Amino acid sequence: MKTRCKVVVGTIVVVIISSRCNQNKTPATSQFNSDSSGFVIPDTGKIPHDKFGEMVRYGRELMVRTAYYIGPEGIAGKYLGNKMNCSNCHQDAGTKPFSLNLLMSHDHYPQYRAREGKVLTLAERVNNCVVRPHNGKPLPLDSKEMIAFLSYLRWINSQVPDGVKDIKGDKNLEIEFPERSASSDRGAELFALHCQRCHGAKGEGLIGAGQSTYTYPLLWGDSAYQPGSSMHRVIKQAQWLKANMPYDSAKWNKPILTDEEALDIAAFVNDDRIHKRPNPPSFDYPHPEEKAIDYDKGPFADSFSAKQHKFGPYKPIIDYWKSKGLKPVY
Repeated sequence: MKTRCKVVVGTIVVVIISSRCNQNKTPATSQFNSDSSGFVIPDTGKIPHDKFGEMVRYGRELMVRTAYYIGPEGIAGKYLGNKMNCSNCHQDAGTKPFSLNLLMSHDHYPQYRAREGKVLTLAERVNNCVVRPHNGKPLPLDSKEMIAFLSYLRWINSQVPDGVKDIKGDKNLEIEFPERSASSDRGAELFALHCQRCHGAKGEGLIGAGQSTYTYPLLWGDSAYQPGSSMHRVIKQAQWLKANMPYDSAKWNKPILTDEEALDIAAFVNDDRIHKRPNPPSFDYPHPEEKAIDYDKGPFADSFSAKQHKFGPYKPIIDYWKSKGLKPVY
């Protein structure tokens, strides 16, 4: 049986999540918990009742109530620059299919990241989310909260049967690209129709009771996610929208939005010409040839404009990269 034990190495601290890597491993021959569509659905009732299990449970709490614990008014530390929660994007605490699913994240790291141009540990990747979407400052690598995040990610990964490298819903839901550019103007109309009732006419979201976090997150403004975040990319957000929004009616196999509509809404939400965002110190991607095609900050390794990289049409960019024998990233 393959062992999935990992040591997460930070720049100073080595965090060892568990000395018994296989204590919660799901054998390939066992009946693992899944729904009728074949998705892996971790059963939180199986979290062990020991010290490691305590950290797993706290890690899940941090996923769901991030701002309450480590937000601007956090009871365990003030690390986030906004009041958003990890589960705003990684729904169901990172276990929902086609919702920036995190089940395999512990298996996937360390890995090379083009955005940073280097190999990152899982702890560094967690902090990237704290810094960019949450507009905050990094968690100490030896903090209780970082260890809890890593413990939770290790545990949900352990619920994937041994030997399985790809699970259904791990990647984003694919979309077809139209011949035209994504339209921010059309997106504004669709936003009013599908999104405004929860996120507000000005994208301000709905703050929850106690004021520590949002019932429905804000989508732009000084406290929203930064440019450079995954959700700031039009293609990436459109894929997520198609599978998940509107939250009370869309399903991955019965979407409400068409591919074009998802792209248009993402274009509107992420249109920096009309919506203000935090100003990050850098926009990363040190190697232009590794840059995602819907990332609109130059320099670029092709002759397409920043506007076309942002809004499309994307097919000419994809065809160009393929003609060079390169795989376009999006």
